Amino acid sequence: MPKVKLPGILKKKRWLLGLSAAVALIAAATIPVFAQADVNTTSKPAFQMPFHCGQTWQAATFTGHSPQLAVDWQSYGGHQIDGTPVAAAAAGKVIHAGTMSGTGYGNLVIVDHGGGWTTFYAHLKNMSVHVGSKVGQGGAIGHVGSTGHVSGPHLHFEERYNNHVEKVVVGGKQVPYYGHTPFKSKNTCGGSSGNPYTASDACGSGYKTVDSQALGKAGRVYLMYNSGNGYNCVATIKNTSIGKSSAASAFLEPKNGKRSTNSGSFKYYAGPVKKSAKKTCVKWGGSVGSSNYTSGFEHCG
Repeated sequence: MPKVKLPGILKKKRWLLGLSAAVALIAAATIPVFAQADVNTTSKPAFQMPFHCGQTWQAATFTGHSPQLAVDWQSYGGHQIDGTPVAAAAAGKVIHAGTMSGTGYGNLVIVDHGGGWTTFYAHLKNMSVHVGSKVGQGGAIGHVGSTGHVSGPHLHFEERYNNHVEKVVVGGKQVPYYGHTPFKSKNTCGGSSGNPYTASDACGSGYKTVDSQALGKAGRVYLMYNSGNGYNCVATIKNTSIGKSSAASAFLEPKNGKRSTNSGSFKYYAGPVKKSAKKTCVKWGGSVGSSNYTSGFEHCG
């Protein structure tokens, strides 16, 4: 085929297009694209695992996930995650609680932590909050379930900045991408404040956290349950005046039962207060100094 001679102007345009493409390739090779380049790390909350202190669950990440940087918290070590209480990864305000049209999230809670940061908790069996609820770190979100488009019970979890899904970091450690990795929760562990005792220490072996509530900065009150004997336990862990006797209390009241209270001056914690409450709603709470919390009758299962 004979060569076609191009007019000078077209030669010049072709040369410029080639130059532009070369510049673009050089730029792409020398200027890396960071998905998190605009993330304000100074405003990022210190996210913790969305489960109560001491629990170990498997963090599953995979390339076909939607969105790809989300984490599925799954059963681990013979322990089934279905029905496990879900805890807020950081303090914030609930901006969504329900299903979301056009998605497979099922029951979804979204918490706004300020500074552009939000967390998503999806496929919940039920929800313990509503739009406008304020939650502290470790506060009740709901329970792990299998609502929406899922093949089995798990918690779908996302950390977002300005609605852009980011790699999940909990307890200061980034979840590996991609694989299946066990993580142990440090969410609202009593010792994080300098208190050497946790609610598990106070209540004893066999008890797992069902719910907890911050008492301002003064402490945190925990509701725990032992499935082996059907007993609930409440303990209030101090965050201030550690090792010095100061006012604190813990109480537990099964519905249609008598309230039991442990109050006085304690160095580390108030409680434990234990009551048989299998399949019974309970009212629980406690105080440190002037900060106090009293629940309604709840956690009836």
